[in-house]
Amino acid sequence: MAERDETLLCCIGVNSDAGFGAVMPPLYLSANYSFDGYEGKREYDYTRSGNPTRSVLADALTQLEGGAGTAITSSGMSAVDLALSLLDSGARVIAPHDCYGGTWRLLTARAKKRQVDVVFIDQSDADAVETALSAGAPALLWIETPSNPLMRVVDIEALAKRAKAVGAKVAVDNTFLSPLLQKPIALGADFVVHSTTKYLNGHSDVVGGAVIAASAEDAAQLTWWANCTGVTGAPFDCWLTLRGLRTLSVRLERQGASAAELARRLTRHEGVRRVHYPGLEAHPTHAIAAKQQAGFGAMLSFEIAAPAATAAPAFVRAIKRFTLAESLGGVESLVAHPATMTHASMSAEARVKAGFDDSLFRLSIGLEHVEDLWADLSAALDATRPAGGFK
Repeated sequence: MAERDETLLCCIGVNSDAGFGAVMPPLYLSANYSFDGYEGKREYDYTRSGNPTRSVLADALTQLEGGAGTAITSSGMSAVDLALSLLDSGARVIAPHDCYGGTWRLLTARAKKRQVDVVFIDQSDADAVETALSAGAPALLWIETPSNPLMRVVDIEALAKRAKAVGAKVAVDNTFLSPLLQKPIALGADFVVHSTTKYLNGHSDVVGGAVIAASAEDAAQLTWWANCTGVTGAPFDCWLTLRGLRTLSVRLERQGASAAELARRLTRHEGVRRVHYPGLEAHPTHAIAAKQQAGFGAMLSFEIAAPAATAAPAFVRAIKRFTLAESLGGVESLVAHPATMTHASMSAEARVKAGFDDSLFRLSIGLEHVEDLWADLSAALDATRPAGGFK
């Protein structure tokens, strides 16, 4: 019987040290490894190419995502770029119009250099998807679900089936949910991308990324390009990420429960115009999320009701328990203002097309007591109240 994810998280690499019997896999910081005589290359020779600590983390993510192999990278964005490196020059990429600002910036910059031909569409619009996939022989469909920052959910299985019908491969950014809550490869994805900085590490103290491939051939290509370009993750970063990964299941359970409760309360606060959280039954894509996810995660966003020009700065000044910072997925709760922070690199026009403006705030829910978080949120929202009251 296959081990469940929670067991795998705790056991991967445990008691595998043949040299000294260390219970936890050791940290190998060596930059290079000796040859066993003439032409005697061992399993590892140079850490850019391969490292025992990095291999344990890669094996864990491969098993968790149900893939054939994993390349561990130095950051989430280098993971995105590594996935793109498998494309031929000028290949057509279809991406979501409401994707992470860093992904939008990278795809736009690559397109300006004519390295890719990118088309941004609303992937929840069936007609837009059909039009994009039917034109120009697309090479890659890039999916981000839930999307950042509006938490829109798209049907991975349906999109993957349509993309493969026209010969395109499918990559899914699974950072917001992790393999415990969503398994894109089982739904038809060829690649799964993570910023391991976020939930997989979970402690906001290391930057890293990963690309998991469904096929051995693609996994080998990812490994080759990661070594060639030198974007592989450092051993200590991999060790920290593996250490954080072991508590992923318990962290997600607590964070998700708190996020769901806060989302419900935010919908009832007069200072909030709209809440974006797929766990709410009223969310437009709740049914899709319930079908393809094992949980709704701990990310949510909301729009303040008062005019943003004055209310957004007031909210930021009043919030105390939530730290105003980018990133997500750590034990600490964070609040971000996408228009001026995570998505500032997007053009104003692109943000409008994506469907958000200065009124939107994004929350990453941590492990604090939910009542303390709510007290902070409600007080900050009260601080946005106009002189004439909320309308």
